Amino acid sequence: MPRLADPLPITPRGPLDARLRVPGSKSLTNRALLVAALADGGSRLRGPLVSDDTEVMIRSLRQLGVAIEDAGDDWRVEGSGARLRRPDAPLHVGNSGTTARFLTAAACLADGPVLIDGDPRMRERPIADLVDALTALGGRCEILGANGCPPVRIDGGELPGGRATIDASRSSQYVSAVLLAAPYAKRDVELELAGGRLISRPYVELTLQVMRSFGAEAGWTDGGRLRVASGARYAGRDYAIEPDASAAAYPFCAAAIAGGRVRVDGIPADSIQADLGLLPLLAEMGCRVERGRDFAEVEGPADGLRPIDVDLNDLPDASLALAVVALFADGPSRIRNVGSLRIKETDRLAALETELSRLGATARASQEDLTIEPGPLRGAEIRTYRDHRMAMAFALAGLRVPGVTIQDPGCVAKTWPGYFTTLASL
Repeated sequence: MPRLADPLPITPRGPLDARLRVPGSKSLTNRALLVAALADGGSRLRGPLVSDDTEVMIRSLRQLGVAIEDAGDDWRVEGSGARLRRPDAPLHVGNSGTTARFLTAAACLADGPVLIDGDPRMRERPIADLVDALTALGGRCEILGANGCPPVRIDGGELPGGRATIDASRSSQYVSAVLLAAPYAKRDVELELAGGRLISRPYVELTLQVMRSFGAEAGWTDGGRLRVASGARYAGRDYAIEPDASAAAYPFCAAAIAGGRVRVDGIPADSIQADLGLLPLLAEMGCRVERGRDFAEVEGPADGLRPIDVDLNDLPDASLALAVVALFADGPSRIRNVGSLRIKETDRLAALETELSRLGATARASQEDLTIEPGPLRGAEIRTYRDHRMAMAFALAGLRVPGVTIQDPGCVAKTWPGYFTTLASL
């Protein structure tokens, strides 16, 4: 296999017959890391994701005085009891959205100022809605970048708490960030959603689940607000991290495209990870889907894929893989209500429109939606825009279409460093 700095050709193949386990969930790993860092006592995190995004979180937490021992798939975190120290240098979070947003809220608890910065793309990703909510709760934050984007300075000291309205129409991570820090506010925290809107609600439910697992009292009120009790502190514990449903989306979609079957082990039947919502959508397109106690399996259809028209507001990251599957459907598909893709690692709606067209489809992106009309497909060198999900999703097209090459394949290290090795083994 070429070095991952070089363009990587994908070899067509199929039907597939594969059984695998994907890496640990990034969403769960970064939530559990922060909660364990704030907790009283030590925690053991089993099966975490080792990737660029989680390494950035670990490095930043260490700068804040948290002791973390990361030995393979068994990490030990010595909780700080929410006594985070002022770092000696800015926290550089690269392009990790979870790290930037979660630590902006947690830094309100530090004993001095914290500056959070990132790479050029992070300086284009808005954070003002989070800072506005923290300010309303008494946090002292200032955005130093342009257009409501990082760098951001947090003075630390405390988070007084109380009630605030938060705009969660662009990212659920703003809500999760406030929730994760809220047990250490001086007063109970209650969040009202501006306009009643919450994008990617399953990720907020995942946040609440992790918080409660470590002892917090957090949940929904009868009036549709989110409430976190002050003083119900996190307690260190042994915590197992599920395989990543967002990563599993790609082998599932590989079966849909190339035919045959792929089973992913280790995913609990009661998992609430958002991207498992992709499975019924693949079934709607004609795949056979099976869920077991600790696995999920997809088998591609024998008689072709059907088009789909679907609202993916709850699982926007799955849009990329599903859009590539739609290339092989027998009619036009539409993916709706995914405007949040425009503020991800790249403007994913624009990138999808360009690269799907490069493969021969007619793709049209509006501010919120994407329409894919299949056409005669052809090989192409796919730009990935330094976006891990663009690389992983478009590699799937190469399982059926000769001549697909992926530029900058090494960008998958953000969440799945071994992705192309796994893809080659299917």
